[in-house]
Amino acid sequence: MIPDNTLGRHILLPHPATAPGALQDVVHELSVLVTRPDPGQLQLTYRLLGDLEALQLPEPKPAVRTDGLWRHSCFEAFIGYAGAPDYREYNFSPSGAWAAYHFSAYREGMAPLMKGAPPAITTRIRMDSVEASVRVDVSSLVRGGGGGLRLGLAAVVEDKARVLSYWALKHPAAKPDFHHRDSFVVELD
Repeated sequence: MIPDNTLGRHILLPHPATAPGALQDVVHELSVLVTRPDPGQLQLTYRLLGDLEALQLPEPKPAVRTDGLWRHSCFEAFIGYAGAPDYREYNFSPSGAWAAYHFSAYREGMAPLMKGAPPAITTRIRMDSVEASVRVDVSSLVRGGGGGLRLGLAAVVEDKARVLSYWALKHPAAKPDFHHRDSFVVELD
């Protein structure tokens, strides 16, 4: 496995507060492949392997901006510069719906992100896996000289009983908190 601070394939882990046995028997692996096709693009390929019959997955819908995706199964990405208070949150549903927000500081000043092209999402559902390939326009984040752009990767997984589990590269808080800057561990530049 590639270390958590580089581009490549990353394994998401359930939050330690997840009830013992909850979804660990259902989700066999949750990973994200991170690549940069060019400086202004970020390619994220989320792959969930497991017993899909036990999961609550959203029905396919048009690829439109939709709030509240985190209340059900969805994949997430958080991007910000080290040392800067502001950051972006992206939500990608296996349904094809998406959301993008800008925060001025930790959980403050949330506003719809209107910069860049909408994410392009391709989802493939097989017998034992869900794969969502997402291309995100990050051209408005690219600055001369680069340096310091960090990425946090996460997912919310819902089972048939409507119980949510929270998965991320790193869980720095006692409760699930994908906004915590210590979870932005992948170096993008």
